[in-house]
Amino acid sequence: MMTEREQQILKAISANPLISQNQLAQQIGISRSAIASHITNLMAKGIIEGRGYVVAEKKFCVAIGGANMDILGAPYSDIQTATSNPGVVSLSAGGVARNVAENIAKLGDKCYLIAAVGDDSNGKQLIDCTAAAGVDTSHMLTFEGHSTSSYLSIIDHSGEMQLAIADMKVIDQLTPKILHKHLALLKQAQMIVLDTNLSEELLQFLFANLPSAKFFVDTVSIAKAPKIQPYLSQIHSLKPNLLEAQSMSGIAIDSYRQLPQLAAWFHQQGVQQIFISLGKDGLFFCDGQSHDTLSLPANVVKNSNGAGDAMSAALVHSHIAGKNLLESCYYGLAAANCAIATNSTINNNLSISSIEKLLRDRQ
Repeated sequence: MMTEREQQILKAISANPLISQNQLAQQIGISRSAIASHITNLMAKGIIEGRGYVVAEKKFCVAIGGANMDILGAPYSDIQTATSNPGVVSLSAGGVARNVAENIAKLGDKCYLIAAVGDDSNGKQLIDCTAAAGVDTSHMLTFEGHSTSSYLSIIDHSGEMQLAIADMKVIDQLTPKILHKHLALLKQAQMIVLDTNLSEELLQFLFANLPSAKFFVDTVSIAKAPKIQPYLSQIHSLKPNLLEAQSMSGIAIDSYRQLPQLAAWFHQQGVQQIFISLGKDGLFFCDGQSHDTLSLPANVVKNSNGAGDAMSAALVHSHIAGKNLLESCYYGLAAANCAIATNSTINNNLSISSIEKLLRDRQ
């Protein structure tokens, strides 16, 4: 709740976001120190986003996690081990949280990215290209003396990943002390997207300080997924792949018919919605009441690396847009198909219209 004075100050700021505290004091008729105190309270309530007194937008999301340069190796034919393979090597912006944020922006939603980069050319390039894609990068952080994260992957001639190496040490610079400054923004988000590249310390801080937030979590990998287990009761939407879901739950299944049993374990822990990626076999969803396994076969597969990130973005967009679960899942599958139809991690042509056209064409 805002006090009457806070409402008065907010009205003045909304009319002129660049107004100074002295100007506010003169306009409202109280001291500058009193204005400063009220502004601090408005920031703590998440009504103002921070520097510049920008009034929080009605609907936006925030992605927190990995941002790195992707180095992709694609051979012309079958991979030959222990030798050099002729092919193509490309460099592009990547990172799970960063990719999800860019895809969300392409779907027309406001998305902030909180991520760490080094003070090197890759870091500057990451910030510039992410901002150019429509993501709000004002909360990205550059750390002196650190290298920007990089992700090296090798795909086979059919587009399936065969090997990957991630160097993401700079992400550990995202500490609770640093994220504390961003809590006002996070409290106003319609959804907060997390990837499990974040440290256990930071995950604990976020879940402890944002008890009312809606968290969408991408579990990233079998190795990193367990970090999220203590907080399953606070997760609104969880998107693991089948191997990650089995590893976290300790439940091994022999058939997709057992997916509801697997989902039930996560609901018992408190997860509200679970989306289990089945790769080329589609997507299983469950909200504790309804469940189904859906598929949307792709016409073109060039690079599967960005499929999961595009799917996550479409699921987040669907939540913000108020779509039902079935429609949300088809949006996710269509977004994934858009992603894998290009050699890049992200399809620059991804949009609401491209998703809806793909869905219409598949009917």
